[in-house]
Amino acid sequence: MWTTIAVISIVLLYFISTYNGLVARRNQVREAWATVDTQLKRRYDLIPNLIETVRGAAKHEKETLTELTRARTTAMKSEGVDSAKAQNKISQTLKSLFAVAENYPELKANQNFLELQQELSDTETKIQAARQFYNTVVMGLNTQIEQFPSNLVAAMFGITTEKMFEIDEAEKVTPKVKF
Repeated sequence: MWTTIAVISIVLLYFISTYNGLVARRNQVREAWATVDTQLKRRYDLIPNLIETVRGAAKHEKETLTELTRARTTAMKSEGVDSAKAQNKISQTLKSLFAVAENYPELKANQNFLELQQELSDTETKIQAARQFYNTVVMGLNTQIEQFPSNLVAAMFGITTEKMFEIDEAEKVTPKVKF
């Protein structure tokens, strides 16, 4: 009888421990995505200032500025990991904008533009780090969910895998800037 109670207690403790571990990992994933979201918000806030600065110096680059505005609007409406395409479009458009700016000496010398360019560069670095951290914690959660016997606990409580932050092959291509 004591042996049965001991075995049941051990199994119960395992289930509790595994469940709590899964919940902790799921919360890490949510926190990691919130960090990505925070950096994306920072990017969204900087883009209008950058557009206005460039608009004043390079009036005929309307197409690039319009594309950046469109990409920002699309990205702000996107949610969760599915917004990866929209976020990557912003990154590509920003690269194009900075390449266009190389042809405008007055813009390159503009202190506001230089500061905004540096802020966006820093933000892009932080976004990449946040995405990498997000993917790391998602991998940990997904691995635990897929391994036996913790997969049984995950299935019992409806804890599912999360999607990694990825980009499409087409988005890996360096954008072409034409003058």
